[in-house]
Amino acid sequence: MKSVSIGIIGYGTVGQGVVEVLTQNAREIERRGGYQIHIKKVAKRSWAGIDTAALPFECTDDAMTVVNDPEIQIILELMGGDEPAKTLIETALTNRKHVITANKALIAKHGQSLFELARANEVELSYEASVAGGIPVIKLLREALTANAISSVAGIINGTGNFILTAMTEQGRQFDDVLKEAQALGYAEADPAFDINGTDAAHKITILASIAFGIPLQFDAVFTEGIDTLTPADIVNAAELGFVIKHLGMAIRREHGIEVRVHPTLIPSNTMLAGVKGVMNAVQVQGNAVDNSLYYGPGAGRLPTASAVVADLIDAVRELNLDSENRLNEFGFTEIFDKNVLPILPAEEFLTAYYVRMSVRDEIGVLAEVTRILAKHKISIESIIQKIEQKQNGVIPLIFLTDIVQEKYLRDAVKEIESMVAVTEPLRYIRVEYFD
Repeated sequence: MKSVSIGIIGYGTVGQGVVEVLTQNAREIERRGGYQIHIKKVAKRSWAGIDTAALPFECTDDAMTVVNDPEIQIILELMGGDEPAKTLIETALTNRKHVITANKALIAKHGQSLFELARANEVELSYEASVAGGIPVIKLLREALTANAISSVAGIINGTGNFILTAMTEQGRQFDDVLKEAQALGYAEADPAFDINGTDAAHKITILASIAFGIPLQFDAVFTEGIDTLTPADIVNAAELGFVIKHLGMAIRREHGIEVRVHPTLIPSNTMLAGVKGVMNAVQVQGNAVDNSLYYGPGAGRLPTASAVVADLIDAVRELNLDSENRLNEFGFTEIFDKNVLPILPAEEFLTAYYVRMSVRDEIGVLAEVTRILAKHKISIESIIQKIEQKQNGVIPLIFLTDIVQEKYLRDAVKEIESMVAVTEPLRYIRVEYFD
């Protein structure tokens, strides 16, 4: 049987998982790919504490020697971060080596130039493991659902955030308390900012939007909002209205462009996404032929991510003898729309419903004035809850759901309502999605 030599950059959690999968499933991988895969060299910043003599590959702390090795045909970049990962990938592509990466931030921010470099050198840059770990959502959109015109992709694509919201929902706990537990369990980093503020999910939805709609990667245009301002009160109110709150990444095709956004979202408690709990991920896709379908599984972890990396590796070895023009395009489209054809829409143009919470003085005419302002801004009210039992010092919480409206009108109405003397603090609003 023919063999192919690979090099791995990064021997942390995912790198070790890849070696384990390649070793344990070697015969199955050979049967599927038609090649024996030989791990020639692995780079790690430091091998201190590791018995390198027992490992069946060359060990180095100089990653550049891996991408410059003439015997290596495929590079697996598993170190993460911008640099030196970007320079190493560029060097590998220039050396006409296929590259497989799990680096979602790098693809979201620099993927456009990297894909162009790969095409110029007639090699592939694959990235299945960059989104949703063990869920093959990129292959799904690029291959399995290509008969569909996709109208929306929405997902729980950050396990840390979902773990926190699940605990807040089911146990009534405060955000900071659950975050500390997530860090203790290893679900959240010591610096959890990217998970909490939505940056991690924004990287991923950037990639999914490009594959779903055939548009350039535009990370800087993604609207991003975190979960750190959510309170147990919002979660309880949502439940009373028949909803749960999830931190979603969404890409929605509209008539004049694409909404690409990450934010806390109320979704009906009887929907598929609402049942996704803990650190699990799920992606829901709506196509005009398949309608709504949900894809669920582990979004991170050693072996789930390794599974996605090795799947890309098998695809790469299958296509070693193919000319570049016969390989699948990185987004699955032969034509990528110009940014002006399907632009990323600003938040003011979002179309969605809203949950709005305010605190008002319990005075005659306040509710009537609020509803008048909403009507003035073309906003219909779906339902209202007055929390009379929570009245304190003459102030009561008032919660209402709106019908679907353009966000500009909602923001204008909120600004006017906040100017009322009877309103005691800034309004809080959260978007609502029904996915029908």
